[in-house]
Amino acid sequence: MVKNPASSSAPAICPRRSALYMPASNERALAKARTLDCDVVIFDLEDAVAPDTKEVARETLAQALAEADYGHRELVLRVNGRDTPWFADDLALAARLSLDAVLLPKVGSPDDVHALAESMAAMGVAKTVALWAMIETPAAILALGDIAGSASDTGLSAFVVGTNDLAKDMRLQADAERTAFQMALSTTVMAARAHGLVALDGVFNGIGDADGLVREAEQGRRLGFDGKTVIHPSQIEACNQVFAPDPDALTEAHAIIAAFAEPDNADKGVISLNGKMVERLHLAEAERLVAEAEAIATR
Repeated sequence: MVKNPASSSAPAICPRRSALYMPASNERALAKARTLDCDVVIFDLEDAVAPDTKEVARETLAQALAEADYGHRELVLRVNGRDTPWFADDLALAARLSLDAVLLPKVGSPDDVHALAESMAAMGVAKTVALWAMIETPAAILALGDIAGSASDTGLSAFVVGTNDLAKDMRLQADAERTAFQMALSTTVMAARAHGLVALDGVFNGIGDADGLVREAEQGRRLGFDGKTVIHPSQIEACNQVFAPDPDALTEAHAIIAAFAEPDNADKGVISLNGKMVERLHLAEAERLVAEAEAIATR
C-alpha cells in the first residue's frame, strides 16, 4: 500500500480525503487524473463502463498506467461483480497492474470477501494489493460486523459506501440531511473502526452544488468517515479541506503532546491542560491527528 510519513509515536497514515471515480475507458480522463489533487483514484470497470466496452477499457487502463505513474495517489481498481462474466478478466488485469487495492461491488457477506481473496490469489494478484468492499446493499448493512471481521484473514482494509445503490434497494426518499441513511452510515463507520478498516463516504450527485457538497462532506466527517468518494474533479478540493485536520484541533493536539512530554507528566494517566482534564486516550488521538496532518503536508 502507499505509505506516508507520520509522527514517530503514531502509526503511518495514508490520507484518503478524496477518492475520485475515474472511468477506465476514458483515455483523456485517465491522463488528467495524474494532475488532480485527489488522494485516491478508483479506476472503474463496473458502472462507468458499458458491457460492450469492458475489454477496451481494460486495455486503455493498462496503457495509461504503463505510460506514466500517478505520483502520491493511491490506485484502486473497481472490478465487476463476482457473478458477472467480466470478473475473471478484471482480476487478470489486476495481476498485470501496479495497484494498491481491488474494490469489489455488491459485497453482501464475509463469503464475498473470502471468495475475492481466493480469486485474487488464484489469478496471481500481488499479495500487497489490499481488498476494498463496496457497502451498497441492505444485506451488507445487516452483515457489517461479520464482513469487517473477515479482515484478519483476507486483506480487507476499507469500506466504500455506495449510497446510490443503497437508496435504490431501500426505496428510500433521500433528503439533504440523508436522514434515511443515518443508521447505515454510522454502522458502517462503527464496523470499520471495530476492525481497523478505512471508511469512505458515498458520492454527492449534485456536481454544480458546491454548498451542498460541503454540507454533506461535513456531515460525513462528523460521522467519522476518513474521506469521501467523488464523481467529478471539481469536488476534490472541498473534500480535501473538510477531511483535513481542523487547524484549531491541530493546535490543541500539539499542546496535548507537548504537555504529556513534560518530565513531570511522563508517568501520569491524566493531566490538566488549559482548564480541561486530558487523558492518555486524548494523547493517542492527538498523535493520530498530527500524523494525519504531516502525511497530508508531504503531498
